[in-house]
Amino acid sequence: MALGRTEPVCFPVPVRLRSDGSLEPTREASVALPKISIRTAARREQRLSVTIGSKGPNLQRLVVGITGASGAVYGVRLLERLAKADGTETHLVVTRPGEKTLLQETGRRIADLRPLATELHSVDRIGASIASGSFLFDAMAVVPCSMHTMSAIACGLTANLLTRAADVALKEKRRLVLAVRETPLHLGHLRTMAALAEIGAIIAPPMPAFYTLPKTVDDIVDQQVGRILDLLGVPDSGAERWPGI
Repeated sequence: MALGRTEPVCFPVPVRLRSDGSLEPTREASVALPKISIRTAARREQRLSVTIGSKGPNLQRLVVGITGASGAVYGVRLLERLAKADGTETHLVVTRPGEKTLLQETGRRIADLRPLATELHSVDRIGASIASGSFLFDAMAVVPCSMHTMSAIACGLTANLLTRAADVALKEKRRLVLAVRETPLHLGHLRTMAALAEIGAIIAPPMPAFYTLPKTVDDIVDQQVGRILDLLGVPDSGAERWPGI
């Protein structure tokens, strides 16, 4: 036992010091719990049942990430479609390069996307709700997804809120859709994609389909976003389906 500095000692029940130096519990050792009314107990139970991050069975909570890869219009269109979907709560996070690409390709700033999301999170706010596995969300999509972000997610590098939320989706066995944007792909890219697929991610590069006979760029974007909505499990009545031939 170290001598010198005296540390405080705490006892679970009231005690008193005997003349011989030993300790003796006092009569108040058996302490009764404070009584509370039924109404107070009910209020406490109600507060405990409203857990942060919990959600009702009819609410679909989604996380959308936008990175600096080309194709910002895909992320914007996804947000627009989700904003019109009933019973959908959307959490948005945009990387710094994503903000630059968004402005260059669409003329929009991150503030312009705020009305399209339920909540806009700063990419630097690593302590945001979506950074915790206890915050329940159904799925996450990174649209578009750069090779940098893809590689960070594959390696479990959670330096910002987007990669942390993606890591949460993987560890909690939730759906993670990565709309990776790059061509051509070298072997390192392909191996990283294979590793992500093995741990549960869905690799969904935006690849135009021409069986819908698109007439404009918007038609192509809409078709691709419709496929992403399918992967997220969001009903999309306006999607063009393959009718067969």
